[in-house]
Amino acid sequence: MRAVRARVVEVGTGHAGVLDWGGSGPPLVLLHPNGFCAGLYEPVARRLVDRARVIGIDLPGHGMSSTPPARESYEFPAMARYVLAVLDRLGIDRAAVVGGSLGGAVAVLAGAMEPGRWHRALLAEPVAYPAPPEAAASPNPMAAVARRRRRRFPDRSAMVAALARREPLSQLAPEALDAYARWGTVEVDGEVALACDPEVEATIFEISGEPQGARSAWECLPRLSCPTTVVAGRSSFLPDVFAEQAARAGAGLVVVPGGHFVLHEDTDRGARLIARYALAPAGPAPR
Repeated sequence: MRAVRARVVEVGTGHAGVLDWGGSGPPLVLLHPNGFCAGLYEPVARRLVDRARVIGIDLPGHGMSSTPPARESYEFPAMARYVLAVLDRLGIDRAAVVGGSLGGAVAVLAGAMEPGRWHRALLAEPVAYPAPPEAAASPNPMAAVARRRRRRFPDRSAMVAALARREPLSQLAPEALDAYARWGTVEVDGEVALACDPEVEATIFEISGEPQGARSAWECLPRLSCPTTVVAGRSSFLPDVFAEQAARAGAGLVVVPGGHFVLHEDTDRGARLIARYALAPAGPAPR
């Protein structure tokens, strides 16, 4: 099995975690959902190394990346600039991109900021929607859930056993949950703790309802200049929004069985979706 190269690169006043699975072919950049890490993609990434050089980036406050103290660092445009800076440090001028949930929104914004950076995009239920102004003033239920999240476990096996019984993490394929437990934790006092502090996750959920959150990505959808596909689970929590996203971006829409973690609930299916819609030959996005 090909060894993944895990490293950190300096970005601004902090550092970013990068997982590089290597591979033959053009670069493929993987951006993860809120609260997770690039390592969540490991089972999928290993199925794609014969098609691309596969690279995952930990967003700020996640995985191996540093945790900025400023709230502004978690605004969606700031995270997009961060991803572009990481790619600059890696010498990657052009790549295909896959973004899930938060990662999808960040991919949209990065593509709008630097047209031509992405040559193809697959957005898995991206957090891009026209949040009304009152959303910023209302308590975010997802933030409340994040703040109640258990932070520590005796070991990674105990973590997997606990999370496998809880929605929505129980929807993850077992190998994806194992990968998250491996890459999304740090050892503390003989236990394992979540690498992404629940307060960071909660802050990002709150920002999603603010102007620099989901709305900023929604407004940039028409500015995507690369062939794009939106993929959604049939049991999605926002079924109508993803069709509207696709129409707004001039993108294709693919709906498959499953929930929000559409690329990680069935590893073989996730790899097939990425190969078909993110790694297709040059030209319009496949339909």
